[in-house]
Amino acid sequence: MPAPTGADDPIVTAEPTPDAASEAHRLVTAATAADGVAPLSEQSVLAIDGRHPGAVHVLATGAYANILPGREGEPAMIEAVVDPERRREGRGAALLRAAFGAAASLPGDSARAWAHGDLPGAQALAAALGLERRRELLQLRRPLGADAPLPDLAVGAGVTLRTYTGSADDAEILRVNNAAFAWHPEQGGWTQSEIDDRVGSDWFDPGGLFLVVDDADPQKVLGFHWTKVHDDHLGEVYIVGVDPAAQGRGLGRLLTLAGVRYLADRGLDEVNLYVEGDNTAALATYERLGFTRYAIDVAYG
Repeated sequence: MPAPTGADDPIVTAEPTPDAASEAHRLVTAATAADGVAPLSEQSVLAIDGRHPGAVHVLATGAYANILPGREGEPAMIEAVVDPERRREGRGAALLRAAFGAAASLPGDSARAWAHGDLPGAQALAAALGLERRRELLQLRRPLGADAPLPDLAVGAGVTLRTYTGSADDAEILRVNNAAFAWHPEQGGWTQSEIDDRVGSDWFDPGGLFLVVDDADPQKVLGFHWTKVHDDHLGEVYIVGVDPAAQGRGLGRLLTLAGVRYLADRGLDEVNLYVEGDNTAALATYERLGFTRYAIDVAYG
């Protein structure tokens, strides 16, 4: 990584060198091990290697941040990491000041910075910079196994529950995703590249991508649930999307339960998911299925 002379002179670039990208990944690994929570989201990790067009990178000795431009009318999102061995040296403050400064030139509303886990150090840094809580993303978890039985899976009349059959399903998944998450800063506005990235990932399993289709028009997807297996212990309700035109039919619960039962059948111990703190309808669905609050991510602005 290019080595600035001190904590107060981060470098802003559109494309990090291979060495800088490697160092950013090292910082993510070190911080995850030290804090018990990953400092960058999946999108920001992909951006390190140039897989998010328009990303801006901020490099400093022992620290890294990137900025992902927001869609029209949405804020740019900043995610940052500081080497656990180099904290409390002013690096985080310098990095965020540079990131907010760089974000000011990007399209969209004022930027926000994610604090994954909302750890005490992140709260203190936000307070020192005069930042306020603007958005909360809750992580919920539920145990799996014999001690935490799941409800029976009942598929209603007029629909079929099946799994992913290949690229022929992509257009409908994109349509439903972008209709269901038109309001969402990160999940909305997907293109084929977002599908390709995930289908091409090591963790992808077509048997873990569930779709509900309309029996009257089997090519029409009404909703989907994309599951993800992190390791032998933990699975994830990765994305659940239901076509707004099919809301109110219990498809969200059906899809969620189908995916959770699949993860349980894999022998995993626990399942997690992320949900917006103000999404009361989704929270109610997940709580009825036995999910409880585990952690919180906060966007400061």
